[in-house]
Amino acid sequence: MSEIYVVGHKNPDTDTVVSAMSYAALKHALGEKDYTAARLDHLSDETKRMLQRFGFETPVRIRDVRTQVKDLDFDTPPALNASVTLDHAWTTMSDGKIPVIPVINDDGTLYGTLSAGDIADYYMQTIHEPRIDKVPLFNLLSVLEGRIVNESEMTIDEVSGEIFIALPQTCENLMFSSNDAIVICGNQPDMIQRALKLGVQCLILCQTDVDQNWFTDAHSTCVISTPLDASKVVKLIYQAIPISRACFTGDIECFHLTDYIDDVREVVLKSRFRSYPVLDENQKVIGTLARFHLLRPRRKRIVLVDHNELAQAVPGLEQAEILGIIDHHRLADIQTTQPIAMRNEPVGSTTTIITELYQENGVMPSSNMAGLMCAAILSDTVMFKSPTCTKRDIAMAERLARIAGVSIDELGRDLFDASFDDKSVEDLFKADFKEFHIAEHTLGVAQIICIDSLKMMDRKDEFLAHMSKLKCERNYDFVILMLTDVLLEGTELLYEGEDDTIRFAFSVEPKDNAIFLPGVMSRKKQIIPMLTALWG
Repeated sequence: MSEIYVVGHKNPDTDTVVSAMSYAALKHALGEKDYTAARLDHLSDETKRMLQRFGFETPVRIRDVRTQVKDLDFDTPPALNASVTLDHAWTTMSDGKIPVIPVINDDGTLYGTLSAGDIADYYMQTIHEPRIDKVPLFNLLSVLEGRIVNESEMTIDEVSGEIFIALPQTCENLMFSSNDAIVICGNQPDMIQRALKLGVQCLILCQTDVDQNWFTDAHSTCVISTPLDASKVVKLIYQAIPISRACFTGDIECFHLTDYIDDVREVVLKSRFRSYPVLDENQKVIGTLARFHLLRPRRKRIVLVDHNELAQAVPGLEQAEILGIIDHHRLADIQTTQPIAMRNEPVGSTTTIITELYQENGVMPSSNMAGLMCAAILSDTVMFKSPTCTKRDIAMAERLARIAGVSIDELGRDLFDASFDDKSVEDLFKADFKEFHIAEHTLGVAQIICIDSLKMMDRKDEFLAHMSKLKCERNYDFVILMLTDVLLEGTELLYEGEDDTIRFAFSVEPKDNAIFLPGVMSRKKQIIPMLTALWG
């Protein structure tokens, strides 16, 4: 497993998506091709417009990073067709020291499983019933290294019958029928003539010089000559059957590549099988999984960008290996099992930090990537009006704009001059919604950056109704919506929760679940710190 996912937070905004894309591109430029930019959810219209403007595809979506069967070092023994001989299967298992081998249909799907125990069970049955039924002639010739003596007169393709060993001292008392017998003998002309006269189904001649005159009238008997002695033939003849006759085809537990190891472990602990087939998305067998494969699974490898808080991270993160974090938020609750590369700086955009990484490594982004990175910085700093914006954000954005050959003012208008009239309240919330845990309080904060917050306030009742629903469904203590106006350089703040919280946190008297906060542009630096000071 070589892939390393670079992924941002839930409800991805432009900065988190571009951070992942630009960091993966930097790694590729440095010869590290394992990095893949990823996202956790649908993209906002703003992000889609920027990707389309600069000619980029949407990053791959991942839903969680829990360990799956495809992350295990499961075995990949040869899967044998149900028609191959038991002899071939046993040789394959012995040479490869394979305890269980998957048996497949012609299309590669699972037919059954074959173990040493299955083979032993079959052999025990032959002791009480020394016969074979409908064994393909090709199989028999292969196992016995034989050839058909009367090829031109042969009309059968399968061999069936009770097996008789015609030793010299037992020939007189040997009783067999004409059409349901397989006779094994050596250089015994009398025995040969007797078998042919009765028309036994198959006569196997062991280490015998063949006289073609013996077979003048052998029209109904298949005569096979083999260089093996009779003692070996009588053992090998049972191994000519197709493995479909001996393999287990009952209720077989099998797993798919996408199955999660937590679910697999529960099944394995409750079952008695030594090995389990692994299937791909087309139901074709690609390997086998045993209990010991679950002991030390490989974990998915992750680089986190634009967040370091578990509530905002990809589900299943506790099962992944975090290789690095690049962020501009407060340090939160994500823990690692070993030291990692971490870059956390007080700037307005994670893309600013990644732009610095380009500089430090002597790599210039392509003009299209530079334009996209510039857009991400403008988005997260709200055209440099957010209090989180620093001189480094401005300098990096200007440098990227020069590389891309774009105007910062024009790019900013393209970012924020969008109509929200055709968007549902649910879609507007999902575009930039984050969950926070402060002391014993849990809250959700959505932010919509616009250029006409007064028009957005016409939908106040819709917003509050949705916020009340969220608060109830997710058991939040508080829900906040920030309608951040780029032109007014302030935020209309709507809330669902206690009035006193807003009154004490922002020193403003609320009215009808709303307040206007002049100069407030940042959720991270101007909203969350005030609530943290109140609740913490």
